[in-house]
Amino acid sequence: MGDTPKIEETTFYHINYYLYGKAFKGSYQGMRFRLARNPLENVFFKPKEVQNAGTLMATVWPEPFSYENTDDEKKLTKEFPFSEDGKLAAVDWFNEQYESRKEEWDAAKHTDWSSLRK
Repeated sequence: MGDTPKIEETTFYHINYYLYGKAFKGSYQGMRFRLARNPLENVFFKPKEVQNAGTLMATVWPEPFSYENTDDEKKLTKEFPFSEDGKLAAVDWFNEQYESRKEEWDAAKHTDWSSLRK
């Protein structure tokens, strides 16, 4: 990977955001990504042992569709510990995925999807 990360840690919310059962979704140069607590449920007001029992699930897939509208076979997912360190590892993984599959993301970025509009 290059010296400068493409996707910065500051792109993502603090780890407590994910305790509310929310996913963070973004995109970078043809690659879409999602970070969420697994299981995806609101555990903010539950005991710490319940909060920390989950993992962080990082997912990447090619543009143009949303997470919900992309076939699962086009998604690649990896789980990380539910912690700030786990979040940092997920950000590193997102950048590794971008660098190692750059041709795929470039192809998705340059595809004419206008025929799919309704």
